[in-house]
Amino acid sequence: MKTVADVITVEIAADGATGRGEAVPYLRYDETIAGALDDIATARGAIADGATRDDLLTIMSAGAARNAVDCALWDLESKLSGRSVTERLGRPAIGPTPTAITVSLDTVQAMAASARALADVPLIKIKVDRSDPAAQIRAVRDAAPTPRIIVDPNESWTIAEVERLQPLLAELRIDLLEQPLPAGDDDALEGFGSLVPIAADESAHVAGDVGALAGKYQVINIKLDKTGGLTGALALADAAAAAGLGVMTGSMISSSLSIAPALIVAAQSAFVDLDGPLWLAADRAGGVKGERGVLTPPVAGFWGTT
Repeated sequence: MKTVADVITVEIAADGATGRGEAVPYLRYDETIAGALDDIATARGAIADGATRDDLLTIMSAGAARNAVDCALWDLESKLSGRSVTERLGRPAIGPTPTAITVSLDTVQAMAASARALADVPLIKIKVDRSDPAAQIRAVRDAAPTPRIIVDPNESWTIAEVERLQPLLAELRIDLLEQPLPAGDDDALEGFGSLVPIAADESAHVAGDVGALAGKYQVINIKLDKTGGLTGALALADAAAAAGLGVMTGSMISSSLSIAPALIVAAQSAFVDLDGPLWLAADRAGGVKGERGVLTPPVAGFWGTT
């Protein structure tokens, strides 16, 4: 059971203003706190010399370390210009955002109880494995008949299980199947006629991945810790749209400082999974609030606003 969320915070100051960014190094991608801090330290000189967000694309690799720096620069630019990030992008201000609320993997009875408490939220995400996914999914749907549902096997299924469970997923009105196969086994989905859309998560990191995933997936799950920041996330969203793929926005367990920039991508996403801060015993002051599956944006000045 996860009891602690380790994050990295970057602050970049200039002309009396300070921009902040946060990242969550993920061991699944061979990232550690120490390694990310080393990457940031290596880039520090270039950043101090005025490296831009575009410069970061060549100075740093996509991943958590670049995410923290990139988002700090977005925030700094907003504060120096007196214009919010959404204004600078020509987009509406962020409003209340429905998010998936997770039903964690547990006994079937415990998962049903968790789902029953979420029966009035807009979207539920179910974590499942190979032990008895049919029973896990049915228990949640029976307990929560109304919400949209994402099923996330976390790379644990085989293509045989994806095929076998198709009728059940359709019967139970599952809206999205997220990364059922291990990353690297994507070719098994080439031309597969799934009854529900399938999203690439661990298989999709940056805009350059989209070409290899089109024809296998219908949705791309964008996480800023994978893309290396908001800059890369916006590029991935554009690439997905150009390829005719839908977009989902996700995150790690993190504070609201990670979620604030992700909300900008969420505004153009069909599925949003940003409940990370809601699992924390304590979040950053002024961060997002969640009620009945809807996130309220952070207070003015928290990130990307003035």
